[in-house]
Amino acid sequence: MKYFAALGLLLASSLQAAEVPENFNIELFAPEIEGARQMALSDSGVVYVGTRKAGKVYAVEDTDNDFKADKVYTIIEDLYMPSGVAYRDGDLYVAEVDKILRFKDIDKHYKDPQEPEVVYDDLPDDSHHGWKYIKFGPDGKLYIPIGVPCNVCDDDGYGVIIRIDVDAEKIEKEVVATGVRNSVGFDWHPQTKELWFTDNGRDWLGDDEPACELNRVSELGEFFGFPYVHGDDFMDPAFGEKLGDREFTKPEWEFQAHVAPLGMLYYTGDMFPEKYQNTMLVTQHGSWNRSTKVGYKVVHLTLDGEGVNSQDDFVTGWLIDGEVKGRPNDVIQMPDGSVLISDDGFGKIYRVTYSAE
Repeated sequence: MKYFAALGLLLASSLQAAEVPENFNIELFAPEIEGARQMALSDSGVVYVGTRKAGKVYAVEDTDNDFKADKVYTIIEDLYMPSGVAYRDGDLYVAEVDKILRFKDIDKHYKDPQEPEVVYDDLPDDSHHGWKYIKFGPDGKLYIPIGVPCNVCDDDGYGVIIRIDVDAEKIEKEVVATGVRNSVGFDWHPQTKELWFTDNGRDWLGDDEPACELNRVSELGEFFGFPYVHGDDFMDPAFGEKLGDREFTKPEWEFQAHVAPLGMLYYTGDMFPEKYQNTMLVTQHGSWNRSTKVGYKVVHLTLDGEGVNSQDDFVTGWLIDGEVKGRPNDVIQMPDGSVLISDDGFGKIYRVTYSAE
């Protein structure tokens, strides 16, 4: 068991460049969470956090209910990019690149964790786009993306989102979506229960092409165009002619090229104003190879009967005159209606609240 007290580190940390809309507030929830990526909230209020390069999974405690982390436990380390975490029925699920692990009754054991069991290991072991974002859907099944092991290629078994029944005696995968380059975030519409997911566009075609995407799954096995076409109609120079007459689903929204949309959340809490109800918050991790940096913020998307109709900034200030101050990764909703945002670039978790007073 490893843990450290976070309160002193919270007071010592000075990195707080973020800006939020009027009457919102953003503050540090946990200041020293190395490589913090996907988060999962347990029934007892523990926030579990996956990482990529750090190879660790954490349990973050707020023991005195002051909305600031008091202790952080490392429940396991030396894993293969354990970016994805999901919590269900008392158990914590952790996605390495090539397998899904389960910690039984995790809230009872995170201070002295038991060895996890392997739930599913029929996943590719490629590190390129191999880190996972996982989440349980309304159907109770675990959804897992399998990114392509390249910038752009057409390899069988990759570029898909699958789902598995973790309770089945023999687990078999179902393909939910195909033609997906690299999804690192998804959620279900609170009313329609349709799956929406972010997808990162390909690189090395210039600063402004092609767009990153937000997609909606309407039927099982739906095809979203990669590697032949990107965004609405940008044909890939190497693969585009191979699309032929095959139909594909266009994105519901095109993000600016290279912003790297990752985690997303349909907001359903009571704290934020009504205009945020059943709308989306999406983290933009930020560009890595663009001549002028873009992204590094959280955006808010609204919908009408036709789909997404607007995008506005929700958290900014992490990119100042080309200098990066934050790399938002995942966003989750807390029971009081506030949201947490992880930052793997600077190892922090932020909390956003709202008060009209």
